[in-house]
Amino acid sequence: MLSLKTKYAIKALIVLGEERARGGSSLRIEEVAERGGTPKRFLEHILIDLRNGGYIGSRRGRDGGYFLIKEPRQIAIGEVLRLVDGPIAPLPCLSRLAYRRCDDCADEATCRLRKVFGELFAGYLLMLESLTLADLMADDSAIVADAEAATNI
Repeated sequence: MLSLKTKYAIKALIVLGEERARGGSSLRIEEVAERGGTPKRFLEHILIDLRNGGYIGSRRGRDGGYFLIKEPRQIAIGEVLRLVDGPIAPLPCLSRLAYRRCDDCADEATCRLRKVFGELFAGYLLMLESLTLADLMADDSAIVADAEAATNI
């Protein structure tokens, strides 16, 4: 399940991506909050995380605000999830970035939980890593068509 923080981060990226697509420059935090339907106070911390992660930039002054610095197709949603919430693996022994052996595991090679959740997680990860901000900004009918095509393979 997506955390509220991740949900707001993705909404902010969509708003900034749409502004970029319209040829706009930057948006004040109040505008991002209003367009994304997110509380401004909560959004301030999220935008700092996104800026520190290299997804958005900010400028001060009269025309200041936040803006997307990467192309939407270059922003994998899986990366955003990790930036905002940390590791996304269901078990620590499956994590790419925060691997650690499970405390109660005698042998990873024969662990049934690791095998089953590893297979499920691999499929989930494949989908999550291929989903980009551009996909989320696309027309809903295109996303539905892509999903239907993927299930008819």
